[in-house]
Amino acid sequence: MAINNLQEKMIHGLGDMYDAEHQFLEAQQEILPQANSQTVKSLLEQHIAETEQQITILEQVYEVLGESPERIKCTGAAGIVSEGQKTLKEVSKSPALVDLAIAGGCLKVEHYEIASYRALITGAQQTGQTEVAQLLQQILRQEEQTAQKIEQSSPELYQQAISKGARA
Repeated sequence: MAINNLQEKMIHGLGDMYDAEHQFLEAQQEILPQANSQTVKSLLEQHIAETEQQITILEQVYEVLGESPERIKCTGAAGIVSEGQKTLKEVSKSPALVDLAIAGGCLKVEHYEIASYRALITGAQQTGQTEVAQLLQQILRQEEQTAQKIEQSSPELYQQAISKGARA
């Protein structure tokens, strides 16, 4: 798809994130049964619910723009999902290491989403699309909060791994 103007760039960016959110949702649903600690399970369950809500917000953005939602293949998201799946296959069957791998993969997802939404918000603000920017800021706030929760849980997850003999 050729991008010839700022509106087309916005639509392309939205389609990219619309696809990314769907990919991340599917991946989270697949890895949820592998989570062992209640902390990781809770983080995943909460993020699954938020991702579903974020997809709905993206659909509202499309509506504001007078467009139909369209998934544009997000190769960045596909790479992050693929890397996370590969890491989960490589970690030993230590439940603590599995939880750390899940949390690490989720944190990568969050930071990818944060960077992407910040770029979309800047574009919306600079082109006077205030309502679009406000809707996207709702998603950004959730992504930032989720990243913070994962980061705050990391020391606990590492301590669990250390106490269960996963230390090198």
